[in-house]
Amino acid sequence: MTDLRPVHTEEQIADVARLAREIWEEHYVPIIGQAQVDYMLDKFQNERAISEQLAHAYEYYVIVSDGENAGYVAVVPHPGKATLMISKIYVKQAARSRGLGKEMLAFVEDLCRQRGIGKVWLTVNKNNEHSIAWYSRMGFTNAGPIVQDIGGGFVMDDFRMEKDLE
Repeated sequence: MTDLRPVHTEEQIADVARLAREIWEEHYVPIIGQAQVDYMLDKFQNERAISEQLAHAYEYYVIVSDGENAGYVAVVPHPGKATLMISKIYVKQAARSRGLGKEMLAFVEDLCRQRGIGKVWLTVNKNNEHSIAWYSRMGFTNAGPIVQDIGGGFVMDDFRMEKDLE
């Protein structure tokens, strides 16, 4: 049994930060290297950063599977543009291949429909081939490259992927 739970409390925020560290260490070090993973976790996925994001329009949800936090998704609605950005969507390695990513994506798409939002988008590292293929299977199209300077001498070298929901 799975459940998606909104993140609000300090305890929930700490749980997300722990999940982020576990998932990022396993998944992203081979793609972007340890130094950039450490920098990005410290800048974007620690308790302070997540709390600040929650105070500025971000919504975080944890997916619980068999009583264990198995992953999380963060979204940023842009109602004036009728779009929603998926800022983060991650599943722990031990919980992959159970359909949890699909479940989180379906949850996000339902949120969009309830709010009258017709397009969902995200960015994905250009070298994250497995995730790019998964997003393509889920109906996303590649809208082109985006390179963003994130400070500390690092850039995010991504593709923007979009999905129309209408």
